[in-house]
Amino acid sequence: MKKLSMNGKICLITGANSGIGKFTALELAKLGSHVVMICRNYERGVKAQKEIIEQSKNPDIDLYIVDLASQSAIKNFAEDFKKKYDMLHILINNAGTITKTWTATEDGIERTFAVNHLGPFLITNLLLDFLNAGAPSRIITITSGMHSKDPISIDSIQSQENYSNLKAYSISKLANILFTYELSNRLLNSGIKTVTANVVHPGFTRTNFGKEGLSFLQKLGLTLIHPFMAVSLQKGAETPIFLAISPDVEGITGKYYVNKKIEQSAPNTYDQENQNLLWKISEKLTAIKTI
Repeated sequence: MKKLSMNGKICLITGANSGIGKFTALELAKLGSHVVMICRNYERGVKAQKEIIEQSKNPDIDLYIVDLASQSAIKNFAEDFKKKYDMLHILINNAGTITKTWTATEDGIERTFAVNHLGPFLITNLLLDFLNAGAPSRIITITSGMHSKDPISIDSIQSQENYSNLKAYSISKLANILFTYELSNRLLNSGIKTVTANVVHPGFTRTNFGKEGLSFLQKLGLTLIHPFMAVSLQKGAETPIFLAISPDVEGITGKYYVNKKIEQSAPNTYDQENQNLLWKISEKLTAIKTI
């Protein structure tokens, strides 16, 4: 695979202390990138940072501890980022969560949706000027093949009745795709053609993701199918890394990638009214102005 020169490229990765995020951070560090890690847990973040520095022999690995369920924490991070950096070249929205029961964040928003969608929405929009300054730059958001096939609505996002952790997760993964498609359109319509936005389904990957947010039966089912269906961590990180470093995808935007190829996401993800509705809901829930 052809690779971009990553020396000096600033790459921000959320959820970079484990799983796909950590593996991606390590590989980009090996290629000479200046990696900015966003992690929620201090101890795990520091441990991962040290391991990435040691294994990559690259000292340019910065760590920020940010709870992506907190909008104030994300906004504070963005201000800190702007004080240290002049631009951003690669943004990988990788962090995700799932909760057993309906849980409200400090902002009064269902936690899975807040972390999995509003976190990327906020970070991307708050740092968009820096991505533009680093252009050509790339925004890569991790979704799942479990994205919901139903239309999105504020009721489906915030409903506490008959709460299902898997349904909430699938709604948030649908939001990742709708967000990416709408972002791509808005960038193009604003004349910003050198910042691309694509979304990745990495496959069912062998990580510890979500185990704390699953019921006993869900954990049991996951344990049983893991050896047969899950792909390796390296395979799961392959497409996000490909989108970050390959010159073959330069200028390609608004696409859904699986196994380094453009695929079709669920039909409802192409509904432009649904894309725009989610954007407006997200603006309202985060109280920010966007493009």
